[in-house]
Amino acid sequence: MTTKKELTKEEKIKKEENRLKRIFKDIDEKKKKVAEGLISESAFMRITLQELKEQINEFGTIDEMCQGDYTIIREHPAVKIYNTMIQRYTNLSDKLINLLPKEVAVVDDGFDDFLNSKI
Repeated sequence: MTTKKELTKEEKIKKEENRLKRIFKDIDEKKKKVAEGLISESAFMRITLQELKEQINEFGTIDEMCQGDYTIIREHPAVKIYNTMIQRYTNLSDKLINLLPKEVAVVDDGFDDFLNSKI
């Protein structure tokens, strides 16, 4: 029985970068330079968000912190980082999507069918 090798964080990021590069391969050459940096950051953020999510699932959203004779309950630090990063990741994703070529929907007005029926 073979066990699947766990990828390092760097390998996961590289894999995600390659996935995104395939998605954005058809963008305009002028936009590619901008996209390269955004793709790199997006890949890092996605993998980091996955790690943070694992921490939150493992430890929960609440953290007890000893403060001398008493303990205080606070938001787990991973939750705060996750919430901030997911907002930035969403904004970054929107910017990347806006770099994709716009698909123009061709509306069939029936004119071609009309002409073909007259021939």
